[in-house]
Amino acid sequence: MSIFEIIMLVCFGAAWPASIYRSYKAKSNKGKSILFLLIVFTGYCAGILHKVFCSTDLVIILYILNLLMVSADIGLYIRNRRF
Repeated sequence: MSIFEIIMLVCFGAAWPASIYRSYKAKSNKGKSILFLLIVFTGYCAGILHKVFCSTDLVIILYILNLLMVSADIGLYIRNRRF
């Protein structure tokens, strides 16, 4: 377990609730990029797979939480396309 990995995931994770809230309230995709969201989603999936197969520790919880928040933002992006 690396303290630097934990700090990175906490910092990245701190930004997602604001992004999700903004997407939910604005009902708009202005300033959003589905490509960016999918790249970040893929990165978190890769991090989870690394933790499962190579270095299992509790940091996987942070990867999963971040993946869930990115998934919510992707869901809102799809919803907001309809508005």
